[in-house]
Formats: sequence, C-alpha cells, structure tokens
Amino acid sequence: MIVRPRRSVLYMPGSNARAIDKARTLPVDGVILDLEDAVAPDAKEQARAQVADAVKAGGFGSREVFIRINGLDTQWSAEDLRAAAAAGPDAILVPKVSSTEQLEMIGQRLLDMKADLKTRVWAMIETPAAIFNIMALAAEARDSETRLAGFVMGTNDLAKETRARQVAGRAPMLGWLSTCVLAARAHGIDILDGVYNDLSNADGFRGECEQARDFGFDGKTLIHPNQIAPCNAAFSPTPDDVAQAKRTIAAFDLPENKDKGVVQIDGRMVERMHAEMARRTVAIAEAIEARP
Repeated sequence: MIVRPRRSVLYMPGSNARAIDKARTLPVDGVILDLEDAVAPDAKEQARAQVADAVKAGGFGSREVFIRINGLDTQWSAEDLRAAAAAGPDAILVPKVSSTEQLEMIGQRLLDMKADLKTRVWAMIETPAAIFNIMALAAEARDSETRLAGFVMGTNDLAKETRARQVAGRAPMLGWLSTCVLAARAHGIDILDGVYNDLSNADGFRGECEQARDFGFDGKTLIHPNQIAPCNAAFSPTPDDVAQAKRTIAAFDLPENKDKGVVQIDGRMVERMHAEMARRTVAIAEAIEARP
C-alpha cells in the first residue's frame, strides 16, 4: 500500500521570498504557496512570478507543493492558473469552489494548457453552496479530467459566510465538517482541516488537531511553523497504534485465518476490515519514518 502523509500543510505567502526559502527546510508534509489571501492586491503579479520560479527551481524535497490561486471570479485567476500550470506543482488549490462546473472548467483549462498530469487539483470548501453540493463536488474525482484529488476546509470563510461563531470545540461547524469527510471518503479523495487562528493557545490548537484526526481528516492546514510539531504528532500513528496494527495483520495472515472474517486478538474479536485499517496505519507510519 502506497500512501502519502498529509498531516501538516503550511500556508506560505507567495510574496515573501524568505518564507518560501524557509518552506524548503521545515518538517512539514506540504506547503501551500499562497497567491490569494496572504498577498495584497498590488503584490499579486510579483508574487505569481516569484512562486512560479520557486516551484520550477524545486528543492522542496518530499514536501508536497501546492499553489493556491486567486478565486475564479477575480481578475488574477486566469494568469495565476496559467503560471501555476507552467510551473508544475504537485497541486493547484482553487478557493471558493461551489459548483461542479467550476471544477470541470479548471480541468478543461489545464488540459488545454497541456499541464503536467502529475499536477492535481484541490478544492477549498468555504461557502454554504459548497457544503450543500459536497457530494457532487467529491464525485468529480471520478472524472479523471478534473484532476480532483482533495478538499481543504476554509473554516474562516465558512464562519464569515454563515455568521457562525468560531468557538472552542467548533459546535456550529461539526455537521459541515463531518459531511465533508464523508463525501471525501465516499469518492476516495483526501481532506484537510482548516486553520487554527489563535497562535497563543497551544492547548486549543492541540485539541483541534486531535478533533480533526478523530473526525477522519488526513491532516490540518497551518498558518505558522510553530504549529507543525504538535500537528504532526496528532496525526501520526503512535508506537502502540503501529504495534497493535502489526499484530492484527499478522493474525489475519496466519494460514489458519486466511478465510476467516473474524479472529480473536488479545482477547478481542477483530473483523477483517480492521486488518485493512491496520495496513494503512502501518503504511502511513512507514512513509513518515522514511522521510528525511
């Protein structure tokens, strides 16, 4: 089983050359070189060129590289998409995706531009319409031409659009978050949780990482390097998790258990589906261990 850890994905302003250089050295699974919210209008063109040059130059190692373009209804989006396609990042992150037509349009534009097939599309889920359309949006991943590989929750924008309060525990958003996880899993794509704004509240951040992990998110988007270590810890299998997973795999691999749907391990009845979950746990742990 081949899996790619996406525990921690850090936003970096595309207008800040030093931040982009630093991204090449941080213990993060992915970086989002941002042309949208983190860049002032008068710096958009300079940031676009700088990000494209940085991606072409490489040096990010095993880190997954995203370019977040400006919204499709803005004056910058067309040039952003063209520059991103030419640069060839791992993924292009599209903000405020609300309809399947938007994803199909992006896919068609990338096809027309002959963008490298390795470059995937991720959609930001940050509007009420996106929540209502989430199953249809996730289903676009079944169409290879859309290149859809994942969702990123835009919880700040969701709060703005709905007037929901951003409170500890995120009670107003729990239904939206779980619905998006279900849609992503139904159609085989990954999903990242939104950012945590209060950099001074380490306990609150740790708790939100654990909540996201328990909900089934693959990882979390970050706004500061100080958030990387606790985020990686929350989304990494513990040694006990890995040991238990290996025991489960070994039990089902015994010749006498090859055809059994349920076996007893350490006094517990364990179903074969748990062996499949265990294989993913081990694969994730091995992929993390293999990172330089």
